[in-house]
Amino acid sequence: MTRPRPAGGNEGAPAGLFCIVLAAGAATRFGSCKQLAEFRGQPLVARAMRLAEAVTGERSLLVAGNQWPLVAAACAPLQGYLVVNPDFATGLAGSIAAGVAAVATVASGVLLLMADQPLVEPEQLRGMVEAWSRNPHRIVASEYAGIEGPPAIFPADLFPELLALKGDSGARSVLRAHPGSITRFSCPAAASDIDTPADLAAIDR
Repeated sequence: MTRPRPAGGNEGAPAGLFCIVLAAGAATRFGSCKQLAEFRGQPLVARAMRLAEAVTGERSLLVAGNQWPLVAAACAPLQGYLVVNPDFATGLAGSIAAGVAAVATVASGVLLLMADQPLVEPEQLRGMVEAWSRNPHRIVASEYAGIEGPPAIFPADLFPELLALKGDSGARSVLRAHPGSITRFSCPAAASDIDTPADLAAIDR
């Protein structure tokens, strides 16, 4: 991947903020390539990438791994960048690290977006970005079902911690390490994440 340069544009997000769509996993519980499963007429990964591009435009990264040529093709044409994580089977942490590493020298923050939270809408991400732009040294995390989690925005001074993540725990350990530095953004839609075909069927109505 060509290392991105900060870009302008009228997306409304700060020029140093990049959105990283995490769509590399093996999805063993789903039984097939979850990223390509359709939700309301389009693949989950395509919906997530369009969501990212609506907020950060060409400062959007798709991190793919499992069946990455098909996953990338489902999102074509890409406004942003494709990052391939060949070690996707080791867990979510490796995909976070791959995305962060790709922009670490040019980004002031990253918005981590999961491909399997299809009820999240652009307006909610824009609200998170607005909250972060008022205090860009803090984390902005979605709050739902009594927890904080993704989508979440992390400032650049936490990139080393994101890069050091291991296994399949995601970035929640970073959130737990900095409870006093979190701006919580109510986002009930993020509570609906897809692990199995039954999960998808329950919300795709």
